[in-house]
Amino acid sequence: MALVTLANVSKHFGAQRVLDGVSFRIERGDRLALIGSNGAGKSTVLRIIAGLEDADEGSVTRARGIRVAYLPQEPNFKASDTLYEAMMDAFREAIAAAEQLRSLEGELASDGANSALIEEYGRLQALVEHAGYDYREQIERVLTGLGLGRETWHRAVDTLSGGQQTRANLSRTLLEDADVLLLDEPTNHLDLQAVEWLESYLRDLQRAFVVVAHDRYLLDRVTGRTMELAFGRVTEYDAPYSRYLLLKQERADRLRREYDAQQEHIARTEEFIRRYGAGQRYKEARGRQRRLDRLDRVERPQEENAVRLRLSSAKRSGEIVLEMKRVVAGYPNNPLVRLPDEVVVRRGERIAIIGPNGSGKTTLLRTFVGALPSLEGEVRWGAKTTTGFYSQSLDRLDERRTALEEVQHSRPMAEEEARSYLGRFLFSGDDVFKRISMLSGGEKSRVALAKLVLEEPNVLVLDEPTNHLDIASRDALESVLEGFHGTLLFVSHDRYIIDSLAQQVWNIQNGRLLRYGGNYSTFAEGRTKALDSDIVPKREDQTEDLAPERQLNQLEEEAVSLAARIAEDGSTTSLTRLTELMDRYAEVQTTLEEIQQAWVRSVRDQLRESSA
Repeated sequence: MALVTLANVSKHFGAQRVLDGVSFRIERGDRLALIGSNGAGKSTVLRIIAGLEDADEGSVTRARGIRVAYLPQEPNFKASDTLYEAMMDAFREAIAAAEQLRSLEGELASDGANSALIEEYGRLQALVEHAGYDYREQIERVLTGLGLGRETWHRAVDTLSGGQQTRANLSRTLLEDADVLLLDEPTNHLDLQAVEWLESYLRDLQRAFVVVAHDRYLLDRVTGRTMELAFGRVTEYDAPYSRYLLLKQERADRLRREYDAQQEHIARTEEFIRRYGAGQRYKEARGRQRRLDRLDRVERPQEENAVRLRLSSAKRSGEIVLEMKRVVAGYPNNPLVRLPDEVVVRRGERIAIIGPNGSGKTTLLRTFVGALPSLEGEVRWGAKTTTGFYSQSLDRLDERRTALEEVQHSRPMAEEEARSYLGRFLFSGDDVFKRISMLSGGEKSRVALAKLVLEEPNVLVLDEPTNHLDIASRDALESVLEGFHGTLLFVSHDRYIIDSLAQQVWNIQNGRLLRYGGNYSTFAEGRTKALDSDIVPKREDQTEDLAPERQLNQLEEEAVSLAARIAEDGSTTSLTRLTELMDRYAEVQTTLEEIQQAWVRSVRDQLRESSA
């Protein structure tokens, strides 16, 4: 059964036609992804479905009695409400119905079986049961899942941070008693833990929903149909995101072949008409002209604009790119992240840094590049390293300059060359003369990426590089980073790009940096290898509490870890540290021998026990 039907819907904003004959249906239980480039009209489609905007042409039909809940990108709350009161507002009808039920119960007890009262009682009871008697538990589950702790529940909404208000807005929408949820960028301001909770929530949801999101990983896991909005029209694919990409390419290839074949046919026909239109084959030429006039022309396939990135091959760095020794990152009286005693980043490694919001990911990157001093320890870059830093705050852009001036400041070039270069980042016409302060978040991101490419670094340090980018531009960025031959350290909430690029995942938890081998999927599934021997702190006598067979396993793991550390130290060639390393070798080798001896004693004890 169709809950909502759009038929030939068109919409104009001034002279611009944003939607051009859009048609699709939302069926009960549908899980739809609506994707498209920034400015394509995705939010407009959702607002038309929700009844917040009218279509200029076409029709929108909603099944009788259905409810639609819309998540706008900007929160809208009563300033006087606490967070918890704002959530209770989603259940206001059910709460009022429950109070009326109690009143009707008294009337039924005194007046007897009145058919009108019984009918009303049944209606109210159905309303309360549909919303659920456990609405307080629902509120607590959603708030907690989206990272809004109890300390925020009784604060006025207008005292919350912008990110907290955005999460509160999502919480209230999820709690709405609606048949169709319209979610416009629901992952904004969510850390990975909250995104994973939302993903689980949507997978279990029994209601229909349409989601607009740039999170390709989430789209893959929660949606079954993909609707692509491009050039004002919607093309449907009965597949989640990854499968949609393949189907889209197949469709594009087919349309291109059909167009090329028809153009070839038209060219041959026109040549025949030109050659024989006035000769003995005049009638045949006129017949071909009539058929050509009636021909249903295949439209030229349109290609969407996407950022065209290309990183030049920079000079090769040394083997050791970055060394950190006993580093603590943070601010005076507020340390945020403590690293393992020694951390070495080698040429060509690709490292993703993840962790909750506020855990210190950005602070750590800024410490790496010298924008912040470390509270403790030493950060040292290796020989021949040239670092390109992308800041998610975009604070490296000068708000007073134009986009053109920013590019020319990074590398002197003529205006024509600079304009052509900015064209690869989707700046055309007079857009290049806009001041940075007047650009949107997405436009600023593209300027920052344009400047980064001009620096030709062999080390990229990127802080949330996919923020503000649409899916096509994210795909383009991912593609160029896959072909980058240098070293990559990046912070991201985009699990799709972490999966594609990362060889290591560094996870910040409770103020400590824990390092793992592999990409996001192996990390999330627990199939990854810990790279630090001290990920779980141990007491000196911890092995004595274990059974002999478990002691053996732990001693083996410690021996392997220490052997790996020796191998790591042995690859360092810095002459200035040679003496220090020799002392370190001796200490580690002594410790390793002690562990091996304890291992042998453990085996002997085990053999004695088995023979006794």
